[in-house]
Amino acid sequence: MSKHITHWIGGAPVATAGAAPRRGDIFDPATGKVSGQVDFAEIAEVDQAVSAAVEAFASWRHTSIAKRTQVLFAFRELLNARKDELAAIIVSEHGKVHSDALGEIARGQEVVEYACGVPQLTKGGFTEQASTGVDVYSIRQPLGVVSIISPFNFPAMVPMWFFPLAIAAGNAVVVKPSEKDPSAAIFLAELWKEAGLPDGVFNVVHGDKVAVDRLLEHPDVKSVSFVGSTPIARYVYETGTRYGKRVQALGGAKNHMLVLPDADLDLAADAAVNAGFGAAGERCMAVSVLAAVDPIGDELVEKIKQRMATLKVGPGCNGDSDMGPLVTGQHRDKVTSYVDSGLADGADLAVDGRRHPIAESDANGEPTADGFWLGPTLFDHVKPGMSVYNDEIFGPVLSVVRVTSYEEGLELINANPYGNGTAIFTNDGGAARKFQNEVEVGMVGINVPIPVPVAYYSFGGWKASLFGDTHAYGADGIHFFTRGKAITQRWLDPSHGGLNLGFPTNS
Repeated sequence: MSKHITHWIGGAPVATAGAAPRRGDIFDPATGKVSGQVDFAEIAEVDQAVSAAVEAFASWRHTSIAKRTQVLFAFRELLNARKDELAAIIVSEHGKVHSDALGEIARGQEVVEYACGVPQLTKGGFTEQASTGVDVYSIRQPLGVVSIISPFNFPAMVPMWFFPLAIAAGNAVVVKPSEKDPSAAIFLAELWKEAGLPDGVFNVVHGDKVAVDRLLEHPDVKSVSFVGSTPIARYVYETGTRYGKRVQALGGAKNHMLVLPDADLDLAADAAVNAGFGAAGERCMAVSVLAAVDPIGDELVEKIKQRMATLKVGPGCNGDSDMGPLVTGQHRDKVTSYVDSGLADGADLAVDGRRHPIAESDANGEPTADGFWLGPTLFDHVKPGMSVYNDEIFGPVLSVVRVTSYEEGLELINANPYGNGTAIFTNDGGAARKFQNEVEVGMVGINVPIPVPVAYYSFGGWKASLFGDTHAYGADGIHFFTRGKAITQRWLDPSHGGLNLGFPTNS
């Protein structure tokens, strides 16, 4: 049966008398078939969601931290108990394999668990007797209504980078997920409801630019958290700040992995394949360029080719699939066009993903030949200026660039306009330390290909990969979703209260 996804406002799905004026199709990427439709919000629906959030914020901000933490713990337990259901939803709409979907949920869960420490995270400072009879202290208070605009590639993890901390700090949230895979956000909304979160604290509106622009303009929305491509991130940042909002807009990437001659080439080859083709390369932290310091280039490319040949490409619900389809036919065609461009520019097509065998049926025997398939693809002898090098392809295409030295590799990385993530593979501690200090990239891995920080650090790149001064989650996340306030006080006489021998309770 074709599913229908609508908005979640004020603690419940929006009741519709008839079909929404505008809808979008939801596809099963493994079959290419339409599996449902999602309502697209007009300005009125966005305003309704923001209004519900404003009303809920008035009381949620005054709810004790102890109570907020209880709700967070309850959400954490529900998410853990039902993670397989959520993973199946992600597989059905995004296409990634089940194990990768579970990994996505686990990384989002880390932020939920970090947010459970909100009593410590939002604690202020206190200075007694700063002046005679005067004390000074600081507090952090929530912003109000905050918005989250998330991409298709991580429909659960990316929203969870933001909303656990926002809710823990006392804010109310409006999420606008990708219209390509909208069901995960609704599933999370249902979990929040079951966990005891008051109605209106977590809302979801679906749609396109109409919904995005209204969130950027709405006077009651105090902040915007965005993850997506660099052109849209720049637009979100410039528009949101023009309307006086706090904005953290995380953009695109062209992540380089530098392999030195002393590296363990088997480890490097494994890492390149894992980081280049996991989630079909639809990751902002995927390795898309491997800079090999010769003379190891030929040997390393051969090892990568051998591993690529063993990858099983098929439906994400198949337990033995290593890589699933791309999210839409349009995106698959765009990525495939880069294969043609790379050949036209003179790069060596070492492995042609267009010829990779694809599983012909899913676990239920349904045909999948019409799915949005492209196998892992490898270009060698790629040079800057080629489109496969310059552009963020966001698909299973790995480009190998040959360099003659560490210095040339470093210069290549630093000259790139993006600065999201990078990695170096070496057994030389001095070279690794030199690299981490000299490379102009926000997240660095040493023999780790995808250096996404754990939840108590913060995620974010440099240069064209981040617009705004604040990274996602960690200490930066707490500061983004709160405002600091300093209080100076003096009391002339001590107060005296009555007797109460009862143990204090939280309410």
